[in-house]
Amino acid sequence: MTETTTVRSAPPAPRATAVLDDAHTGDIRGALGTIRHDDTAPRRGLSAKLKTLLAIVGPGLIVMVGDNDAGAFATYGQAGQNYGTHLLWTLLLLVPVLYVNQEMVLRLGAVTGVGHARLILERFGKFWGAFSVIDLFLLNALTLVTEFIGVTLAAGYLGLPRVGAVLLAAAVIIASAFTGSFRRFERIAIGLCAASLLLVPLYFLVHPRTGQMAHDFLVPQLPTGPGGLSAAMLLIIGIVGTTVAPWQLFFQQSYVIDKRITPRFLSYEKADLWLGIAVVVVGAAALMGCTAAAFAGTSGAGAFTDTAGIAHGLAAHAGKLAGVLFAIALLDASIIGAFAVSLSTAYAIGDVFGIRHSLHRGVGRAKGFYAVYAGLVAAAAAIVLIPGSPLGLLTEGVQTLAGVLLPSASVFLLLLCNDRAVLGPWVNGRAMNAFTSCVVAVLVTLSVILTAAVLFPDLGPGTILTIMACCGAAGVALLGYAELRRRRKGWTPGARPMDHTSRADRANWRMPPLDILPAPVLSTAHKAGLAALRTYLLVAMVLVLVKLAEVWVGQ
Repeated sequence: MTETTTVRSAPPAPRATAVLDDAHTGDIRGALGTIRHDDTAPRRGLSAKLKTLLAIVGPGLIVMVGDNDAGAFATYGQAGQNYGTHLLWTLLLLVPVLYVNQEMVLRLGAVTGVGHARLILERFGKFWGAFSVIDLFLLNALTLVTEFIGVTLAAGYLGLPRVGAVLLAAAVIIASAFTGSFRRFERIAIGLCAASLLLVPLYFLVHPRTGQMAHDFLVPQLPTGPGGLSAAMLLIIGIVGTTVAPWQLFFQQSYVIDKRITPRFLSYEKADLWLGIAVVVVGAAALMGCTAAAFAGTSGAGAFTDTAGIAHGLAAHAGKLAGVLFAIALLDASIIGAFAVSLSTAYAIGDVFGIRHSLHRGVGRAKGFYAVYAGLVAAAAAIVLIPGSPLGLLTEGVQTLAGVLLPSASVFLLLLCNDRAVLGPWVNGRAMNAFTSCVVAVLVTLSVILTAAVLFPDLGPGTILTIMACCGAAGVALLGYAELRRRRKGWTPGARPMDHTSRADRANWRMPPLDILPAPVLSTAHKAGLAALRTYLLVAMVLVLVKLAEVWVGQ
């Protein structure tokens, strides 16, 4: 543990903020260091900056590594086994998407002190607030089941009893959060993040072709393989869905708040985020490359089954140690994924229903928060242990629903980051808005394709390209309408408001209490867009659930 030792200066005069829980204010007590609440002096010198960074590290690293969970292992492994390293380029394209989405939520958390679900409820009404919590709860519950599926597959390969492994994993996940100490939980989580680097020695054991990987990382291509172009497109959508998941937005914002990070430390938190992105991309690339090398030229190429099959393939190619390292990494990924997914749900429910929700509080002082967390973990573990549970169907349902729901999360994230009452001098600039709008458009297109593919399994490449063209045309038409309306109204693109604010004042600016904020003003176009989004989400979710139910009954 390190502790910053910079000289403290008098803190600025206190002002009313929207922070809902007194546990969310005070000293930052991270896994690797402490920053005292009254330590407001500037960080000068490499040593002081490094100590501050170590104290801040955690939220970005955990949310990113938690995203390389059991579902990600299966998706990246399938990409490597079925298509070699030809889809590595998707990871490079996802880097700016990951950063932009997570930078916006960490900024919202540090500036507002209020969780993502609570902001949606207060700024967009009860429907969207309830929708955000309900869909997050259902999706996270299903995602937790996939994490325990990963535990069973890893345990089976290692020769461990299935029931014992699931119960022990559930006990570790619950006990780690029930310590009543934020620092202890974060130390456990960061330890699991470090264990994810087992994929690096696995890479050197398997030794995939580095030159080929570098080429495929930089040169996009759509490979041919089992199922043709449509199967490759759906797998690309799966990679996007497993890498940019809705729960990440809720987790990162609430965890930043629970760690007591304020706008003064945003630059350090962004460095933490970049660290997490680097770890997740390196891990994903190593996994895809190892799987590609292990199955190249074998009967297993193009015949992905599950992650246990990958472990056996790696052992056959590079020896027993390679299979063991993969299984341990899968077990580690499943546990840290379960940590993050359970916490994101408990935080969101606590935010919306006014339940005390903080890892700084013991069980006795936050019973509802810990009950939600433990209940989700226990329910997911129980489902996996029920004989005959449709585990494969649940995994498919998670990927599909995540793809359907992600655009709505991104839309509200963009709207909140342009709400001047919420972020004041921290609202998005023009470049950020332009890029994020393009990201939302792409996510909506992928969501439509994924929904269509679930409803119509024989969807061909021509239909997929038609959907992409229609969505692109609709996007261009909307941009044209917005520009035309801007010109008619005589609006001029403005710079970020309050740019004249000094750096010190900006660092201390926090959102005022929610009940005194002016109501958001939505244009007719925004209202129409939200109504269309609501209709699409409801129809798509119902159709997808009906289709999954039909498949279950058919099985």
